[in-house]
Amino acid sequence: MLSSALQAVVLFLVTNIDDIIVLSLFFARGVGQRGTTAKIVVGQYLGFGGILLASLAVTFGARLFLPDDAIPYFGLIPLLLGAFAAWQVWRNGDDDDDTLADRPVSALAVAAVTFANGGDNIGVYVPVFLAVDTGALVTFCVVFLVLVAVFVLTAGFVATRTPIAEVLERWEHILFPLVLIGLGLVILVEGGAFGV
Repeated sequence: MLSSALQAVVLFLVTNIDDIIVLSLFFARGVGQRGTTAKIVVGQYLGFGGILLASLAVTFGARLFLPDDAIPYFGLIPLLLGAFAAWQVWRNGDDDDDTLADRPVSALAVAAVTFANGGDNIGVYVPVFLAVDTGALVTFCVVFLVLVAVFVLTAGFVATRTPIAEVLERWEHILFPLVLIGLGLVILVEGGAFGV
């Protein structure tokens, strides 16, 4: 069981390290808004829960619900969210202080970005899940769910360090759409969506 737990930690870190950046940007976006941490936690668990359930469904033979060819198209979610955020920045110009209140962090937005960002995780998790027994599979799931909380706390910590927070606060309105658009494009291109 210890070996499975260690493998789960390594697998989670390798497949989710980019989430710290995205989550830090969500924290930066939600500065001064009530309930930001709770929304990010709920959204992250919803999104990652979707990834885990999809991985388990595929593992147990439910390929009809999530064909391999569909996974890259989840890149459209962060791409569209990023395009919308960029449009808001363009529409409002440099008047970022006035727009922060108009752009609250949403648990559903966090969930959508997490799920889309983790679409490629499904392709990594399924072969691993197929290769382990039921006990190890349960260990993987439990370790993953514990590490989701660790990642959210880490992202909150990173986003609240004064030098980092100042950079994020100053550039969040530009970084947030760019990271989401880039993330969406990477998911689409790496997955071969639209024959790319």
